[in-house]
Amino acid sequence: MTRFSLALLATTLLAAPVHAAGPCTTASPECTEWVSLGGGPQRSLVYRTYPLDVKNEAITRVFVLIHGAGRDADNYFRSATAAAFLGGALENTLVISPRMASNDGAGCKDALGENEISWHCNTWRSGGPSLTNPTVTSFDFIDEILRKVARKGVFPNLKAIVVAGHSAGGQVVNRYEMTNQVHDSLGVGVTYVVSNPSSYAYPDDARPTIAAYSLTANAPGYISETAAGTEAFRPLGDARNCTTYDQWPFGLNNRSGYSAKQTDHQIRKQMSARPTTYLLGELDILPLGGFDGSCPAMAQGPTRLARGQAFAKHVNEKFGAKHAVAIVPLCGHNARCIFTSETALPVIFPKN
Repeated sequence: MTRFSLALLATTLLAAPVHAAGPCTTASPECTEWVSLGGGPQRSLVYRTYPLDVKNEAITRVFVLIHGAGRDADNYFRSATAAAFLGGALENTLVISPRMASNDGAGCKDALGENEISWHCNTWRSGGPSLTNPTVTSFDFIDEILRKVARKGVFPNLKAIVVAGHSAGGQVVNRYEMTNQVHDSLGVGVTYVVSNPSSYAYPDDARPTIAAYSLTANAPGYISETAAGTEAFRPLGDARNCTTYDQWPFGLNNRSGYSAKQTDHQIRKQMSARPTTYLLGELDILPLGGFDGSCPAMAQGPTRLARGQAFAKHVNEKFGAKHAVAIVPLCGHNARCIFTSETALPVIFPKN
């Protein structure tokens, strides 16, 4: 090879685009990184398929999947990457599964890393403050993730962000969708996918009757009788014996943490305007997987499927939202079944 040929080859190699390494898809330390919060040094962990701080022109979509009450971000990361594989989206999608670790010495006993924030065992589902740094809330953690991925200098071709959650994670996304303060400032569209939560934050004091959801959403063996003209929603008849039914996180009263910074009017307006899909399991009609049987939760319907159908109907018909409901056939309370289904794939990996 001549000296001229070598010089030409070197010039060609230098001019060639640098391709990012392939996706990291194992739920191992190699696929994790820390997100600093509150100015540091405190931080929380995420699993991700690509680094959050390395420029990557191939990424056009971000899919954030928030775990359930078991706080098993590793397992949810496996489900999220499986969904991305089935959707043909591994190469152009940054998949992220945040870890809401909690160690209160009682109900939650996660092993924490150095400077890892310990979230409250329950209120991380509704934007509550951490145990180790009360100035930082679980919704601040999600805010920071979205701000990081929306940086044009790192992901210049990003066109869409999907924030999804299942079960307790679905509770997170329902409350985060209506209260987050970064939605309109990111410069990229965000959509929300709420899957099979045990409860929702209702925007007013109305609660569903049996006329608000389908017959098949009732518990197995239940034969309903709906009187003609029954209203789908009305004030809770037993409110005096269920005094917390309209308190946060079941309603908007007595909000605390992240959500307390906004007025009811602002929250209702945001809830109605933001694109949301309720991804519900056709068979999620059993009291399994941490089903909330408390009075304020039962006021929203007898099963998770009924609660999802009723909530979507209410916010669409009364508050003018245009939220979608997608029923996943043959799926119960199982995140992997839900997110790898043919129903879910076009919702979580929309065409750019």
